[in-house]
Amino acid sequence: MKCRRHSQRQTSVSALCGAAAVIGWLLVAILADLLAPLDPLKSMTPLALPGATGEGGVTFWLGTDLLGRDILSRLIYGTRTVVVLSAVATLSAYVLGVGAGLFAGYVRGFADTALSFLANVMLSFPVLVLYIVVITAIGSSATNVVLAIAFGSAPVIFRVTRALTIDISKRDFVTVAIGLGEARWRILASDILPNAAGPLTADMCLRFGYSAVAVGALGFLGLGPPPPTPDWGSMISDGRGLAIVYPHLIVFPCLAISSLMLAMSLVADGLHQLSLAR
Repeated sequence: MKCRRHSQRQTSVSALCGAAAVIGWLLVAILADLLAPLDPLKSMTPLALPGATGEGGVTFWLGTDLLGRDILSRLIYGTRTVVVLSAVATLSAYVLGVGAGLFAGYVRGFADTALSFLANVMLSFPVLVLYIVVITAIGSSATNVVLAIAFGSAPVIFRVTRALTIDISKRDFVTVAIGLGEARWRILASDILPNAAGPLTADMCLRFGYSAVAVGALGFLGLGPPPPTPDWGSMISDGRGLAIVYPHLIVFPCLAISSLMLAMSLVADGLHQLSLAR
């Protein structure tokens, strides 16, 4: 019992640390205009090292890139790009995946077979390849990044939601609701979905982290938001050729992506443990 309580306490502390980090990144995204010390698009001293001083006594706390742009300012503004695109893509994927999963898991029959087959076909492709195919087909832009990530993530969410729906629909309270003649949409919205909310919320947090990594990967490949929009992935791509001599070009954006992914994983783990405890 003591070991279990100790484990739960550790999980709670980890989840709180993760939540604090996520909130921190959200605040950075919201307050980017106030927090960024310099214009992220302005060229000044190229390849200045972290802590170097430029013209007018300006300090480049994280150095500058090949074009002389302040890395700290670009990192701060890049947070807004990554957080917004990841959040919109994740929510869009959940609207598609949860809606289809609830319908397929409850109705079953031909609709379930058809939707499951479509999901399995999409899952047969490596997810990054699927992103690249979608963006190559419809063009590179912030909107298309959202569409590609939502399109690639929805099948996994569909399968999770479908499995939860099948399990919950066999429980007594659903049988009672059917016997009372409640409408199908009401049973899905008020009986099944609330009981599936715990696992789905934990998965959403984890998937947000995946989406952030996907946004970075697409930016690294040149398929993200077009230049000169600050983006963590494109910052890594721009600095990779000089990373041996100037490691600060890629270290800081890599740390940013890793910290956001780790924070969302900790929050997801905490929510998962909480749903199990209930």
